[in-house]
Amino acid sequence: MRSEAAKSALATSPAGARGRHEPRRDLMLVARLSRLDKRGGRFPTAPQPRRFAQPGGAAVNRRTFLGTLAGGLLAAPLASQAQQAGKVYRIGLLGLASASDRSGVAALREGLQDLGYEEGKNLVIEYRWAEGQYDRLPGFAAELVRLKVDAIVTYGTPGALAAKQATKTIPVVVAIMGDAVATGVVATLVRPGGNITGSQFHFPQIMAKRIELLKKALPRLTRAAVLTNVANHSFPPALKAMEDAARSLGLELQQAEVRSPDDFGSAFAAMAKRRAEAFIVADDPMLRSHGQTIAKLAVSGSCHRSVNESTSSGGLLAYAVKRPEAWRRAAVFIDKILKCARPADLPFEQTDRVEMMVNVKTAKALDLTISPSLLQRADQVIE
Repeated sequence: MRSEAAKSALATSPAGARGRHEPRRDLMLVARLSRLDKRGGRFPTAPQPRRFAQPGGAAVNRRTFLGTLAGGLLAAPLASQAQQAGKVYRIGLLGLASASDRSGVAALREGLQDLGYEEGKNLVIEYRWAEGQYDRLPGFAAELVRLKVDAIVTYGTPGALAAKQATKTIPVVVAIMGDAVATGVVATLVRPGGNITGSQFHFPQIMAKRIELLKKALPRLTRAAVLTNVANHSFPPALKAMEDAARSLGLELQQAEVRSPDDFGSAFAAMAKRRAEAFIVADDPMLRSHGQTIAKLAVSGSCHRSVNESTSSGGLLAYAVKRPEAWRRAAVFIDKILKCARPADLPFEQTDRVEMMVNVKTAKALDLTISPSLLQRADQVIE
């Protein structure tokens, strides 16, 4: 029998607070351990992790199971990346001129190679060249769509409009073009919307600047002509900018229109008839690709002093955007799109890097002296 003092102590103790008739668990555990010890049994160790059965009878504990599960989740993206690494991407190139217009394509290839894409390995480029016949562009764009290419890259307003008409789903990258908003290619530059993105340049300002440079090189100039491709619908705003610049400089500006190389002869005949003293070549892929032909016609006629995009074909001056840079930038756009970026979320960029070239060799052949100030402003001087 317990004494009254012992009963009182038990009632006021923590164990006693659980209730007078509730068994003491700590005492019960001691009793069990004591019995195991007396029988020669082993004392229980720390609680062990619960084990799960695996197919085939093997057991796996909970930590191993969770670790394997997490490892599987981490491995899934890595396997996906491995599949992407082994994929061969197919890009469609919608060209306005011909394969001879290599400068842009070479820069595009270089840019893509720097980003890990190489033709013949993990990249196929489907080329379609309109050879200056812009009415062929819609058909070529449709061909690329039927091939289900991963992206289409093109340039110039005619190429951009043809690609836009051909597809609303396949991403389109415009390497370089005039005003993308004014021509209806995109809604805004910041958020293009749709499936088209790329780079544009200030076409009207570039053309107006060519008028100013021509006047600086030829201070006595009074009549000049501009050779344009009427199939390029981006030109009207540029023509207005040129007319404004010519008017401010006291120049008479004439327009000589062509649709194909077959029209070059009649265009130069019209310049001679209207006594144009110099001419400017509009920024157009077809005209650019026939620079040598234009230069020969200019030399054989009376209007042989020109400003265009390059002096390599014998022009006196050149003022243009740095096209290879724009094409390399197009490779960056393509890379982002192939990595699942949406063209609608990639802002249309503004290309403002321009370069000026002076062909002193041509100037000497024409018995002209280029002012030192103009030579100092040139990025490149051809002796």
